[in-house]
Amino acid sequence: MSKVPSRGFSRDEFMARLAAIQAQMALQDIGGLLLTTESDIFYFTGFLSQFWQSPTRPWFVVIPAAGSPIAVIPEIGVNAMTSEFMTDIRSWASPHATDDGVSLLAETVLEVLAQSQSCTLGINKGRETQIRMPMNDFESLMDRLRGSVTGLCVVDATPAIQAVRMLKSEAEIDKIRYVAECVSGVFDRLFAFAEVGMSDADLFRRFTIECLHAGVDTVSYLVGGAGQHGYDDIISPPSGRRLSTEDVLIFDTGCTFDGYFCDFDRNYGFGGVNDLAKEAHHSVWQATEAGLKAAVPGNTCAQVFGAMHEVLMNAGAMGETVGRYGHGLGIQLTEPPSFTPWENTILREGMVMTLEPGMVYAPGKMMVHEENIVIRRDGPELLSRRAPPELPVKQ
Repeated sequence: MSKVPSRGFSRDEFMARLAAIQAQMALQDIGGLLLTTESDIFYFTGFLSQFWQSPTRPWFVVIPAAGSPIAVIPEIGVNAMTSEFMTDIRSWASPHATDDGVSLLAETVLEVLAQSQSCTLGINKGRETQIRMPMNDFESLMDRLRGSVTGLCVVDATPAIQAVRMLKSEAEIDKIRYVAECVSGVFDRLFAFAEVGMSDADLFRRFTIECLHAGVDTVSYLVGGAGQHGYDDIISPPSGRRLSTEDVLIFDTGCTFDGYFCDFDRNYGFGGVNDLAKEAHHSVWQATEAGLKAAVPGNTCAQVFGAMHEVLMNAGAMGETVGRYGHGLGIQLTEPPSFTPWENTILREGMVMTLEPGMVYAPGKMMVHEENIVIRRDGPELLSRRAPPELPVKQ
């Protein structure tokens, strides 16, 4: 087990992130970048809070073309946002009946655009993004800006933000490695607490407790499925079903440490599981091996998908139902890019990814396998502890 990483990041880390995004902004002549979501604001400011679970208050950060980020946030968050790096924090009393930060945000954006002598505002518009504020408020903000900036141009900053966030620092990788090691240990000893006759609700609860004892901060995502000689669902919560002999069980979890996720799964058999399920497990394991060989700098995500897909087709897969064979990983459980046949993003050193091949191997039966890796110069480094090639079965 590696040493527990320190929490938070240095000011130098945030300065490097700021420099990277401002370089991207310069390529698009973006005078100001508006951030509204938990993951982007956390990444560029270090503001980590479960208060995001409440939809009541909006939160904003504006990054200028030059200079430090500006937080425009509810008063309740000022102390938590303040740091050596974040010093320009503007706030209002929220929730507000008629103006929940819109006028203050508009003033800030106008100030930033005027300083940069640009009429271009960047905001996330693309795939896997959202704007976290009421649509009425967003339209009001745009009306105010257009009324004050001649020729205002609102451009999609998704490629710029994703280009920066895709490449993880060693400090980020340390956090992901640590949480993956914690969960790997729990997966390795699952048979010590999973028994035939146990309800899936009890098993989910016990798995969560074990992960917390192992050192994770949260078990933010835990899904699974079980069925006779295979399962047909991998994204559901507990149903009350009890584990039976001849069941195949999958657990897929995204646990966090200091705001960073792991995301991988493991499969288990109980009693006399048939050979078809065992062969399917070996096939997805072999597909992961092919993915590991292909996941090198310079290859595209589509090439890695193709390497895994070829193994599954040769193994007699009847199809795949998950839509992709893995994805980026970090502050969010799933991040761009994806391992799909149409994703031509080129792999680079420092990308943290999941390899997640899946196959339908019989009517109503599927098998999915997932590992976490970081792309390195000489080949991927496993962050999760590699699963055994053969399906573990408890007799």
